[in-house]
Amino acid sequence: MKNLFLLLSLFVFTTAQAQQSSISGKVIDGENKAVGYANVLLLKAADSSLVKGALSEDAGTFLFEGIAAGKYKVVASMVGQGKASSAVFTVNGTAETIKLEPILLKQAATNLKEVVVEGQRPLIEQQFDKTVMNVENSIVAAGNTALDVLEKAPGIVVDQNDNISMRGRQGVMVMIDGKQVPMSGTELANYLKGLSANSLDKIELITNPSSKYDAAGNAGIINIKLKRDKSLGTNGTFSTSFGQGRYSKGDASLQLNHRAKKLNVFGGLNYANRKNFSELDFVRNFINSGEKTGGYEQQNVFDFTVKNYSGRFGVDYFASPKTVMGVVATGSIFSIDRSNTNKSLFFDAQRNPLRRALTDADVLHERDNQSINFNLKHTLDSLGREVTADLDYITFQNGDLQDFTIRSLTVSSEPVGNPVLLHSNLDGNLTIKSAKVDYVQPLPALDAKLEAGIKSSLVNSDNDQKFYDRTDGRNDLLNDRSNRFLYEENINAAYLNTNKKWEKVSLQLGLRLENTIAKGEQLAEVVNEDDREFDRNYTQFFPSAFVGYNLSKKHELGVSLSRRINRPSYNQLNPFKNLIDAFTVSAGNPYLKPELSYSFEVTHTFDKRFTTKLSYSHTSDVMVQVLSRESEDDNVVIQTFRNLAKLDYFGLTATMPFSVGNWLNSMNNATVYYGKYSGQLGTTTLNAGMPTFNFNSNNTVSLSNTWKAEVIGTYRTSEVYGFLEIDPVWSMAVGVQKQLWDKKATLKLNVSDIFYTNKIHGVTQMADYTETFDQRRDSRVATISFNYRFGGSQVAPARRRTSGAEEEKNRAN
Repeated sequence: MKNLFLLLSLFVFTTAQAQQSSISGKVIDGENKAVGYANVLLLKAADSSLVKGALSEDAGTFLFEGIAAGKYKVVASMVGQGKASSAVFTVNGTAETIKLEPILLKQAATNLKEVVVEGQRPLIEQQFDKTVMNVENSIVAAGNTALDVLEKAPGIVVDQNDNISMRGRQGVMVMIDGKQVPMSGTELANYLKGLSANSLDKIELITNPSSKYDAAGNAGIINIKLKRDKSLGTNGTFSTSFGQGRYSKGDASLQLNHRAKKLNVFGGLNYANRKNFSELDFVRNFINSGEKTGGYEQQNVFDFTVKNYSGRFGVDYFASPKTVMGVVATGSIFSIDRSNTNKSLFFDAQRNPLRRALTDADVLHERDNQSINFNLKHTLDSLGREVTADLDYITFQNGDLQDFTIRSLTVSSEPVGNPVLLHSNLDGNLTIKSAKVDYVQPLPALDAKLEAGIKSSLVNSDNDQKFYDRTDGRNDLLNDRSNRFLYEENINAAYLNTNKKWEKVSLQLGLRLENTIAKGEQLAEVVNEDDREFDRNYTQFFPSAFVGYNLSKKHELGVSLSRRINRPSYNQLNPFKNLIDAFTVSAGNPYLKPELSYSFEVTHTFDKRFTTKLSYSHTSDVMVQVLSRESEDDNVVIQTFRNLAKLDYFGLTATMPFSVGNWLNSMNNATVYYGKYSGQLGTTTLNAGMPTFNFNSNNTVSLSNTWKAEVIGTYRTSEVYGFLEIDPVWSMAVGVQKQLWDKKATLKLNVSDIFYTNKIHGVTQMADYTETFDQRRDSRVATISFNYRFGGSQVAPARRRTSGAEEEKNRAN
């Protein structure tokens, strides 16, 4: 670690470059006054290609350093004051300073009431290193949740347990505006269900990130970007929607932004109230020595209401054209009120009915979080050297209240004894502290760039759960189900990343080092004292490399390689046993190991549009969700994560856009992949894999200048996840939109899963247990939404804003 930090310091502070000519000047207006914060561009005289860019100082001055010999011109512009250019001048390549005549910006002769940009991004963009889904432009996304939209993204699948996979691989890192979401699994899915699609700008799918990113997420990164107005003056957007499936769903949001010369103030409020249902039927069989010994079948109906209140407020202060300081505060209050009716029929080895059970459950999940981020960006010189820093403090509070009423019945549904009443409450707190610094060093003499950074994060988690038996008026604490779990984690990281471009070849090399120190402790009674606590301390390197080659004007080829890690979420490590229903328990595994993956990808792009990707990855200690009998003398099934030996993944992805005139744009994404799981858990040996085909088609039809329609279709063949096999599934969504009031307002109507085919059927097969299930959700919903933009539309330069608490927040709860 010490040597790495010395190397990092050497690169950051002692990188030598050839110093060449400098160019200085000043921007003034018609009254000979200095024009600060004007856009100033240094262009090559021959073809007007960009060499450097800068903003003028308060005094109107600007400076370009390290300029090679050649002929140039400088162009300055400012909103409302037009554009002006210097005369063409020559740089001889000696260590000289060229001082230009002042550049005069004249007031535009005609004051335009508004500048309207008609260009619109396509719904799906395939870039060389990522796939982008422009949600803001989607008609069928309006009024849906972020999870609904994510399911329609190319190569993304959300399974029946709400686990998110990308191109058949789980272990995805989900980020919002560059900050990782503080949840995983069901918790993450519930959070995305409370986030309205009306507040989304785009979704980025990054399959092979560089070393600049945290090493977490061995299947790739999903970065969800929220809407934010970039215009000068005071601007805002109001959105609201109402949807009707079996139940109603509604949300509303207000986003405001005020941009002045040195200050940018922004904020937003969001509210969602969505009622849903989920129906889950399954048959469980228990096996001993290859023979079925009995089991039971269940019909579950879950009705739940999701409410989410969230807010965001931030300020950017432009201390100078080179220095920007900012603070961002966010908070949310999130709750799920769930009721569950469970009907069970138990049978013997010959499937003869033995008895029945009826369970009613009322569950309230409450999640509150607050965060504050302090950030700084400072440009050291006109060469592009810059430093960014982030400090984050994040807290999460969670509370669960569960009440179960379990009735035993005869086969003919006659009551047997008194109902069993169970109650549990969970109080949890999580705190994340994070600090990071990034440095960018251009190397113009080499036409290259160096990036380096360090990061440190501290996590503290305290969860206390108590279970009570309240049968017949009692209130007895159940020690075998109650627990308190304390967890501490410290991750320190450093990275170096460099890239170089030649005429036809581009190269990127990176190395990231991460040291993890973790400690967990159970305060409840344990059977084995060795299970009370654990300590971990490990250091690992994560290299990454990318080589790109322009074969011709229409053909590009890229090869990338990386090593990544997927650490267990804090919830997956927590050993608590939570009741899902009377006979199903979920529990964490404090001894779960992180997954480690090597990924290799070859990308070919034709005509900047058609992209083909060939992928391979090898993952060791792969985490899989396992269902098994809790003990031999009862019928309770426990759901947890375990480590399997390995997963070998092979994938081929093709992106095929086409258009017909100006009225149809279609983006089609097809993926064929094969994941082979190998290993042994208990008495079950797994050596399984299945080829899977996934197809996604997004089509936009321009009916007129103000009318558009959209059709999205998805299809996936059978798929294997560890011990689970899922049957094929397909769905289709349609929508239409009308723009109003000079295109400031938009009215959209859409229907998701129009044929109600998005239903899941699957089988889990283990040596001592099998399960077959069917699941249905409130997926067919008709939604009408309204969006209105107000304020000016003169676009100002945007600023990157992310926090440093990235990987930690993705694993919270």
